This record gives sequence, C-alpha cells and structure tokens, in this order.
Amino acid sequence: MYVCVCHAVTERQVRDAIADGVHSMHGLRKRLGIAATCGKCARCAHGMLKEQRACPNAGADGKCRVF
Repeated sequence: MYVCVCHAVTERQVRDAIADGVHSMHGLRKRLGIAATCGKCARCAHGMLKEQRACPNAGADGKCRVF
C-alpha cells in the first residue's frame, strides 16, 4: 500500500526505514520525503512509528515478534 502518493513511498519502504533506525518524522521526511509535500501521509507514517515504539521487535511486515 502507498503511504505517500506524492513521493510514491510504500508501507514496506517506511517499515524498512524504521527497521534501519529511522525513529522520527523528521528522519522519514529526510530519507523518504514523507510529509514533505502535501502532508496527507503524515498521520499514517506517524502511526507506523508509534507501532514500532510499542513493539520494538516488530519485523519489516509490522507484526510484533515475541521471543
């Protein structure tokens, strides 16, 4: 699914960036262009960041991993 249509950024790309250590909207904007144009994607991207904080072991698919 596309998160940012303006920059053709997919959910997978956002999750990969988060898994690679991007932990802020500023970081997503810098790396992927998220919320740099119209901003309609900001809520979705921010939600994905919050999910990662809630479950730091989440994989690139967003599913929480419990070890």
